[in-house]
Amino acid sequence: VVIELVAYGPGLNMFIPGKSPVEDRIETLSLELENLSFSACGNTHRKMSAKAGQDIPLMSEASVVPSGVVRLIELQENGFAYVRP
Repeated sequence: VVIELVAYGPGLNMFIPGKSPVEDRIETLSLELENLSFSACGNTHRKMSAKAGQDIPLMSEASVVPSGVVRLIELQENGFAYVRP
C-alpha cells in the first residue's frame, strides 16, 4: 500500500512547523513508513504566504505540488482511493 497525504486549504496548517497539531506524528510516521508521502498545495501555500506578507515555511516532510486538487485527481486516475477525514 502506498499512501500520499495531500493537504490544501486550511488543511495545509498541518504542515506548518510550530502551528501543526500533528507535527510530531508526521515526523515519526515519515521515519517509520517508507510508503508514506506528504504533498502540500502550492496554490494554498502561495495565498497563505501572500496574506502573511512573507514565505510561510513548511515541514521538510512535505513536498509542494502545484495544486492539491489536481494532485488528488492525478492520484485517483492512477488507481488511488480518495479518503477524506
